[in-house]
Amino acid sequence: MLEPSHNNELPAIPGKRYFTIGEVSELCDVKPHVLRYWEQEFPQLKPVKRRGNRRYYQRQDVIMIRQIRSLLYDQGYTIGGARLQMSGAGAAEDESKSGQLVRQMISELEEVLQVLKD
Repeated sequence: MLEPSHNNELPAIPGKRYFTIGEVSELCDVKPHVLRYWEQEFPQLKPVKRRGNRRYYQRQDVIMIRQIRSLLYDQGYTIGGARLQMSGAGAAEDESKSGQLVRQMISELEEVLQVLKD
């Protein structure tokens, strides 16, 4: 088992339909117990459970796990902060900030235009 290397050099995701927890652990460089914990913390992470409660992850799950891993390990988010980012609340906050900046720039440009016209 690999120790988390905290870099972005993760292996390519094979073109399979389902992945076991062991495969996902290797693909995402995250231990299986951490994956099980993240399932409890991130409601959008729901692998298919089959016989014997075995987990089968799909490609979008693997991509989501990599996003979560990046938020936590590379970008320094807490579990709560990462959950907000994944739910879109963080993205909405970023969007409102950029919206404010755009409105401010438009206002300043209109003032410049008015000065140039005078």
